[in-house]
Amino acid sequence: MNQVREKNVFVKVKRSSAGLGLFAVVPMNKGTTIIEYIGERISVVEGNLRNNRYIFNVSSRIDIDGSPRYNTARYINHSCKPNCEAINRRGRVFIVAKKNIKAGEERHYNYGQNYFEGLIAVHGCLCAKCTV
Repeated sequence: MNQVREKNVFVKVKRSSAGLGLFAVVPMNKGTTIIEYIGERISVVEGNLRNNRYIFNVSSRIDIDGSPRYNTARYINHSCKPNCEAINRRGRVFIVAKKNIKAGEERHYNYGQNYFEGLIAVHGCLCAKCTV
């Protein structure tokens, strides 16, 4: 059963190895929609002008500026071996579990090659796969 977890009842922001991260409060099954990536919808041109690491590309014309703190999904960290994935559903971005997730386990997804090469690789990846 896929459900959107509104009001962050099923996830919690807390410290992780990469700063703040998003953690499961309850177990989640593979395929569960965990949270929506929300924020101001802007043009890709505007997204490219903003010096902001929370810009999420939705389409060839639209980005989401997820920098406001009310966007709890912004706390999901990158991983080279993720347990979640970002899914575009009719121009909205949802984070979905790729596998069963235990309570207390951190949520993470792969930010993509462009983001990785432009921002993460420069400072070194801090995900569990790369820091072992």
